[in-house]
Amino acid sequence: MKHAAGIVAFIARFVVLGLALAFVISLMWPRVGDNLRARFGLQHSPAEATSVASPAITQTASPTASAPFSYADAVTKAAPSVVNIYANKVVTEQAVRMFTDPLMQQLFGGTPAGPPVARREQNLGSGVIVSAEGYVLTNNHVIANADDIQVLLYDGRVAKAKLVGADEETDLAVLKIDAGNLPVIQMADPKKLRVGDVVLAIGNPLGLNQTVTMGIISAIGRQLSNSSPEDFIQTDAAINLGNSGGALVNSNGDLVGINTLLIGKAANAEGIGFAIPVDTATNVLRQLIATGHVIRGWLGADYGFVPIAADSGLPAAARGAQVTDVIAGGPAAIAGIQPHDILLRLGDDDIRDPADLSRREAALKPGGHVELSGLRNGVPFHLMLTVTQRPPQVPTAASASSSGGDPNSGG
Repeated sequence: MKHAAGIVAFIARFVVLGLALAFVISLMWPRVGDNLRARFGLQHSPAEATSVASPAITQTASPTASAPFSYADAVTKAAPSVVNIYANKVVTEQAVRMFTDPLMQQLFGGTPAGPPVARREQNLGSGVIVSAEGYVLTNNHVIANADDIQVLLYDGRVAKAKLVGADEETDLAVLKIDAGNLPVIQMADPKKLRVGDVVLAIGNPLGLNQTVTMGIISAIGRQLSNSSPEDFIQTDAAINLGNSGGALVNSNGDLVGINTLLIGKAANAEGIGFAIPVDTATNVLRQLIATGHVIRGWLGADYGFVPIAADSGLPAAARGAQVTDVIAGGPAAIAGIQPHDILLRLGDDDIRDPADLSRREAALKPGGHVELSGLRNGVPFHLMLTVTQRPPQVPTAASASSSGGDPNSGG
């Protein structure tokens, strides 16, 4: 019995000594185990190799696949479609001779000094080639009142442009140039646009040809005026004087908007720019090419948000729009719509808010009929309206941005 116990103790001592020796070897030569397994053909299986892969490598691999280190490919794809626009006009001014005596100057002002003098003004802007036939999209305020419009292409060619049509409300204009082999911009899918997407603004800021700035989409569906159905993409990509009419593209180089406006430091703002969404731009483009102007539906009323009062009977998250004013003689007045009515449905669709109603109203075809449903003093009503063509409105983006004014306030 004692002999057996001695053998077990002897073996145990050697096992402990062997484990201790193996531990020391693994500390000093950590790869010796892998080398021995490789020598005797005992490699890990693919599943085991995957399970023991370094987590640090896995974590660094995933961002690389979704976020490129460079947007050069997107710029290479989109930049040839962006052009510089030089809109020229002749301005006639009357020279005035002022009195040297301050009292006479105050009493009589100045007197004409010779015949009127004509001088030439040039407005800088950008544009985007949207058709192989030579159609170019730009901002209306870039080419407004121009006598001569010249377009500088990416490859150095210069072409004279003809104005096809302009829409002051969206601040868009379509030009036509006679040139061949034109690079056409690729349109993005507007439904895939998301806040936080990387965007690049390409244009001619301050006369610096083909400049690219980068930012993200800060917001979508921004309305700059309650009287206009148009909405905008908000971005922090730098937009400066001369960028107006240029391209706002995504990280693939596809067009998502037409740059139009920057709220600058004069308003104590920084990084707040706006672009016209690509779906709005293409809709205006089609109408301007077809008819030279844009036709919008009109119901003859102004709208505001629905007030939430404790005794209103409306849920806390009530949608819809409240009528703030009814234009005399308009479709709404003829149908019996009254101020303070709560409008909830247009046709078969619910009304989300005043902006949603304005957009859908503008899309209606003049001469057609549409049912408007809502509440008046808590009582439901349904009225049929005849849509008419919207009368001219005060420009939205064009009035907010001035190509000849403060470079911080416009594009």
